[in-house]
Amino acid sequence: MNTTRNTPIEVITTDQRRRRWSVAERAELVRRTYEAGSSVSLVARQTGVSASQLFQWRKLERQGALTAVSAGEAVVPASELAAARAEIAKLQRVLGKKTLENEILKEAVEYAAEKKWIARSPLLPTDDDQ
Repeated sequence: MNTTRNTPIEVITTDQRRRRWSVAERAELVRRTYEAGSSVSLVARQTGVSASQLFQWRKLERQGALTAVSAGEAVVPASELAAARAEIAKLQRVLGKKTLENEILKEAVEYAAEKKWIARSPLLPTDDDQ
């Protein structure tokens, strides 16, 4: 008994090579995966990119490594970048605290001057000095 199955066969007639995606194209595809009503699988099917490749590009984008380095730019290790970002965040917090302290002290001096709790001092600026 000879049974034949009717299964479709795909014949590849062209020499397919790897597609080279520019940085802008990669960024655009990654952006599309985050849009409302979209998903990595949907964008992958629409563009012919594998979903795993899109997930890899998303990971690189989160790490800041999706964009290419231009000629003449310095390359910094990721550990140094993370340390610098942590230091910047720390300095921003300290600056915010000091700014708040400064504003509070200004208000306290103005309030005390109004109540005449402190006398005008030569160290304090007068309205004429400003």
